[in-house]
Amino acid sequence: METLEVGGGRVLEYVVAGPAGGMPLVLHHGTPGVGMVLDPLAEAAARYGLRFVTHSRPGYRTSTPQAGRTVADVADDVSLLLDAINADDFVTIGWSGGGPHALACAALLPERCRAAAVVAGVAPYHAEGLDWLAGMGAENVAEFGSAATSVEALDKFLAEMGAELKNVQAADVIAAFGDLLSAVDQQALRDGLADYLAESCRASVSHGYDGWRDDDLAFISDWDIDLASIRVPVSIWQGDQDRMVPRDHGRWLGEHVAGATTHLVPGEGHVSLMKNIDAIVAELAGA
Repeated sequence: METLEVGGGRVLEYVVAGPAGGMPLVLHHGTPGVGMVLDPLAEAAARYGLRFVTHSRPGYRTSTPQAGRTVADVADDVSLLLDAINADDFVTIGWSGGGPHALACAALLPERCRAAAVVAGVAPYHAEGLDWLAGMGAENVAEFGSAATSVEALDKFLAEMGAELKNVQAADVIAAFGDLLSAVDQQALRDGLADYLAESCRASVSHGYDGWRDDDLAFISDWDIDLASIRVPVSIWQGDQDRMVPRDHGRWLGEHVAGATTHLVPGEGHVSLMKNIDAIVAELAGA
């Protein structure tokens, strides 16, 4: 892990892996989460000659908090990170809470972003024609209900949830996520992704809950990006067994992101959707 000084005296932690000189594939992690190597994605990136790059958003682990940040603010950080690793063009993937941030890069960095993929990513909170909470597990309904009530209510909720995640181990992940995991997602965790998710969750709350809180507040606020104006190729990937980000989020994004290619994958959930990672990366690499 390396660090980079960015605007306002902030520090951003980041990770680079894979073929030197390869075009960066920038991963935007989920919520909560941190920038760390996701082996299936890094391996797929390397097969297509891409360099895996990710960072922890402000407030996560050692990345300095950025109070009041919007989804759009990620574009400046990614631009500075690309400059630091001597890269011009890039492609990007946003998984879950990272989805809006990948869209921000597509919208605001059109000269550098060649393509973007949204994997089980949320739609805007005030999206017309979308019941945003419908189909979400009980934990998400409570979390975003708290966020919509007040910052104080959200802080209380995250402190309680964060205490559970602070020492979570792979064997505990399924129980910790409770109603948010469909049967297919539970199996995907048993098959190998539990270690990654547990480590990412522990790290995400290791320095407090600022990153998680600021992600949630950014999601329910104006993203400050125009989805209809995006000019680069965007692929939307969504499963119909997802209880963290239900299928209708992917359908809505596919209908409102300019020029999007939508993949609604039957039988997959929030975590199990990553079984399609080679196809996702292949589409990005061919853009």
